[in-house]
Amino acid sequence: MPSAGAAGARLPLRMLHDRILVELDKDSAERRSASGIVIPATATLGRRLSWAHVVAAGPNVRQVAVGDRVLFDPEDRAEVEVSSKDYILLRERDVHAVAEPESPESELGLYL
Repeated sequence: MPSAGAAGARLPLRMLHDRILVELDKDSAERRSASGIVIPATATLGRRLSWAHVVAAGPNVRQVAVGDRVLFDPEDRAEVEVSSKDYILLRERDVHAVAEPESPESELGLYL
């Protein structure tokens, strides 16, 4: 059974073991400094982690789900092309963090 992508598209593959397939965030290409200066993706600033969206996950993946936004080291990656689209193949242990979904309750604050 093929894995489902974040946009509902079917991928012609089945992930194995603890592997996850991610698609880089579109925002990771360029960044803006606090003063509004655009920093191109080709600028090197030392070791910087990247954000990506999970589009497929293997059966032994426990902490990450399809649709999650994950933080990983771009140095520890394997690139793959599936259906003429570029993805990155990672092990679950190569993921440093999973972003929490934004909720409207977080804007209200805590009342004690």
